Amino acid sequence: MATALIIGYGNPLRGDDGLGQRAAELLEEEFAGADVQVRACQQLTPELAEEVSAAEVVLFIDAAHDSPPGEFRCRRLEADSRASASFAHALEPEALLAAAHALYGRCPDAALLSVGGEHFGHTASLSSTVEQALPALLEMARFIITGYTA
Repeated sequence: MATALIIGYGNPLRGDDGLGQRAAELLEEEFAGADVQVRACQQLTPELAEEVSAAEVVLFIDAAHDSPPGEFRCRRLEADSRASASFAHALEPEALLAAAHALYGRCPDAALLSVGGEHFGHTASLSSTVEQALPALLEMARFIITGYTA
């Protein structure tokens, strides 16, 4: 399995909510052939727990609804089974980490990279505010991944 796992998630047809998938696509091109696995998905599901457990580090990338538009944040994550009440729908990253630990006995280092979204309406493009913040997010992802794969 890969040393690093990048999971970009969100709905690319809902404006800035597509940030995670857009970032994942860009990083996949950059890390092709490296010991990095990249997933772009609409939501976090329990099926990702096995891949999460096999990585040394996991980066979750998502647009934030609770941050000022364009604000970039990076925060370390810990497993927390209370983060999501149900496995029937989308999980929070902390719940996915907890599932990886519970099911496979291993929880990797993890971080959430996010940018505050401005527009979440029906459109397939990111707002200019989020587009401007994307390079900082990508640079932090590169920095973290390189620390594990170098």
